[in-house]
Amino acid sequence: METVLHDDMSNLLDLLPPLTQLTRYCTVGEITEVLHQLKADLVTVRRKFEVWDAQSALQQGLIGTAGADTLKQLHDELNRIELERFIAAGSVSNLHRSCTRYRDLLAERALQIVTEEMAAAGYGAPPVSYALVSMGSDGREEQTLITDQDYLIVYDDGGEEAADAWFVEFGNRLVDCLEIAGFKRCTGDIMTSNPTWRGSYKQWRKRLFAIVRYEVEDFAKNMMDLIVLSDARFVGGDRELGGKLIELIRDMEKEHFQVLWSMARAATEMKLALGFMRRLWTEPSGEHRGELNVKLLAWAPLVMNVRILAISQGMAATNTVQRINYLEQEGSFSEEMARGLREAYDTLTHHRILLQIKQIKGIQKDSYYLDPLMLDSGEREQLRQAVIRVEELQKMIHTNFNIV
Repeated sequence: METVLHDDMSNLLDLLPPLTQLTRYCTVGEITEVLHQLKADLVTVRRKFEVWDAQSALQQGLIGTAGADTLKQLHDELNRIELERFIAAGSVSNLHRSCTRYRDLLAERALQIVTEEMAAAGYGAPPVSYALVSMGSDGREEQTLITDQDYLIVYDDGGEEAADAWFVEFGNRLVDCLEIAGFKRCTGDIMTSNPTWRGSYKQWRKRLFAIVRYEVEDFAKNMMDLIVLSDARFVGGDRELGGKLIELIRDMEKEHFQVLWSMARAATEMKLALGFMRRLWTEPSGEHRGELNVKLLAWAPLVMNVRILAISQGMAATNTVQRINYLEQEGSFSEEMARGLREAYDTLTHHRILLQIKQIKGIQKDSYYLDPLMLDSGEREQLRQAVIRVEELQKMIHTNFNIV
């Protein structure tokens, strides 16, 4: 918690002008008065963050013994705390870290609740060990204020049909429990109730081999599934088993270049919110005329293209900023490009979170569309530069993978 508080305070202090500039316009007495007031304000702000830290710690401490209905209340309160903290400090990384931490706790508690319910209902204990693995923003440890379910289950071999049947019931109940706890059902059906996202290790291995060897009928859909799996991260259950599946996914993606090439082509073909003369492109007509979809036309292409390079280098990290850092360290990115991509990620994610806040507060219907004219000129240019950075990344991957 202390690290979060320090980072938040640093963000606030970064907004202040250098004192050397103040002496050009103010007397020593005026500066002294301002500094005293500033000190008092910082003390007030620090206390506010300390209160949020204490409240968050209290709520998280209650998760381990809470029932399913209570989990929703705790989840809502933790979201409220992070919303207020973000409005005050605007730290994307701190929001990611906090939301990911307490949602992992909520998911682990859901596993315990469902396991106990299964035993009480006569299904018995899990017939074999299993692991819950997250994907999407949760897998990348990039959780924000609005979330849905992006989980898979892998269970150990040896249980045969009895294990399959047990985990069908377990997967269905887990989805229900998570929904009660405040995790929306995934519109893409990436949930443990879907047999595509549930299976023994042997079944998962067979499924993955079928994709990378082009043995499946709907290759496009299965390719998207493989892309989703690229962000897999262990959440609960048997850590060794979860890690074993994740390692298998990484190895298959890296070793089958044609599959990786197909993923790279899809990434470089993602449309961006750039129009003529690299100006921001907005919807020309319809309900969202004059607006742009920040997620679809800027943020998602950035995450996707960084992911492709990380996979090609065999990196275990799933977090986008960590991937950028590692790609800089191993030489794929220059210092300037890495810095630009980190700034682009922060800018685009910051706007996405602000849009989520507007949706939560009922100001707008969704958290995707942004009207650039609602920003000041500096913010618009910052947004435009962020999208340009993504375009440059796409061009780099297009060249590296010899995509024609």
